Amino acid sequence: MKELKVFTTVKEMQAYAAAQHAAGKTIGLCPTMGALHEGHMTLMRAARKACDVVIASVFVNPVQFGPNEDYDKYPRQFPADCEKLQAEGVDAVFHPEPQEMYPEGYGTYITVENGITDVLCGARRPGHFRGVATVVTKLMNITRADKAFFGQKDAQQVAVVRRFVADLNLPVEVNMVPICREESGLARSSRNAYMSAEEKKAALVLSRSLRAARAAYEQGECRAEVLKKVTADELAKEPLAKIDYVDLYTYPALQATDNVTEPCLLAIAVYIGKTRLIDNIILG
Repeated sequence: MKELKVFTTVKEMQAYAAAQHAAGKTIGLCPTMGALHEGHMTLMRAARKACDVVIASVFVNPVQFGPNEDYDKYPRQFPADCEKLQAEGVDAVFHPEPQEMYPEGYGTYITVENGITDVLCGARRPGHFRGVATVVTKLMNITRADKAFFGQKDAQQVAVVRRFVADLNLPVEVNMVPICREESGLARSSRNAYMSAEEKKAALVLSRSLRAARAAYEQGECRAEVLKKVTADELAKEPLAKIDYVDLYTYPALQATDNVTEPCLLAIAVYIGKTRLIDNIILG
């Protein structure tokens, strides 16, 4: 098995990417914050199918966390991440320190301002998507990615990335990979590690509520308010669940709508204990 190459500086990563392009190879980028799980591996496999070279980034990006969020306690397990990437046949991993990405004097940020960052997680986490857009743009440039791969669990993030890639004329194809779930239905997330066994059992209500909404939609229910109520009513059955939001918007424009007459994102954010989880389905 080939050895995983580890790069910690921008200069090293750029040199490697330039050499791959000079050899006529296409590069697939999988941006992650580490604490890798099977969901991340589905991104690596999608990249491997589509590209000659797969580069993962492992970087807990400080500028996308708010002052009271979990930046300091976000799980970091780089040696274990490398083992998983090596086993998956990933070619290289970019693992910079924060000061490498944001050196002294850094002052450039990317903000998407057409409304898609004003709803869902963008409304609850001010500045979050400014941080995401900035770091993803930097990663795309540093790795010279031809294609980038993201999970549908972060569907709003994918919409934001596609928007700025189009707006800034970046030559990168953005791919969204379906949500990877545990056998129980729970969407895989690095934050699942925060939960106790009892909380993980309670968290199954997220996927259960979305299945209830999908069933209603498949039986002919298209009214947004009814589909949101079906979801919320199911979530309310779980005592440990505290709803942050249950919303439905057109996708990928993320515009309010009364009826599902085009592809729509039904998205939820729920606290199970102190852990905030997100999940979604696309209807239509």
